[in-house]
Amino acid sequence: MAKIYVNDELREVNLPLNLTELINQSEVQQPEMVSVQVNDVFAEREDWDNIKLKEGDHVDFLYFMGGGCV
Repeated sequence: MAKIYVNDELREVNLPLNLTELINQSEVQQPEMVSVQVNDVFAEREDWDNIKLKEGDHVDFLYFMGGGCV
């Protein structure tokens, strides 16, 4: 088991694991709307299958919300 951080929570995962697999395992809500950072670098959606996670990686799932004036 390898240890990675997902949204600042320590998680044990089996490697090899790519970003798409982590998203599926994490049951991410609206994966088509999520942006992902790996070690503070935004991951391009088309690269998710090719991004192999490794021990100690920090992954953040981010949702950007729009707003308006009140």
